[in-house]
Amino acid sequence: MPAKDHDLIEQFNRGNREAFNILVKRYMNDTYNYYYSITQDPLDADELTQQVFVKVFKSLKNFRYEAAFSTYLYRIKVNTLNSYFSNNRWRSFLGLDQMPELQTTDKNFDKKTLSVELWKAIEQLPKKQRSVVSLRITDNLRFKEVGEILKISEDAAKNNYSHGIKSLQKIMGKKR
Repeated sequence: MPAKDHDLIEQFNRGNREAFNILVKRYMNDTYNYYYSITQDPLDADELTQQVFVKVFKSLKNFRYEAAFSTYLYRIKVNTLNSYFSNNRWRSFLGLDQMPELQTTDKNFDKKTLSVELWKAIEQLPKKQRSVVSLRITDNLRFKEVGEILKISEDAAKNNYSHGIKSLQKIMGKKR
């Protein structure tokens, strides 16, 4: 029987680094696929995945065991994604985003890949809406789960999603 996440965290906090490796192996592919579905760039997805697990490594000593580790991990993923979007806005402003569009080459990628155009539109949403929409789209989470991850109510998650979708329809409509 595989060890539970909370048990692995306790072991890691007592000095067992192999426990951390098990957590990484358990969540690495999902984290990478989450970022790849958004960025459509294997290098960015890999970099973001690494950033997440470095942050997890540094912060696990403060883990409070009140929520599931997966919820804790999602918060870190969302915050890392928000930083990525913020940094990309600066890259775009400075003209550093003139890279050719990459094609999907991972045949085992099981999530429906979304168009670069859609993700560029999602980047334009306010932070809360962007977070709710990206969690719903990439991980197909229920509103209750999204609320727990973002520390908002289920109704607030529904509202942000609804407003986000309406905003996306307007943004996408303008581009067409």
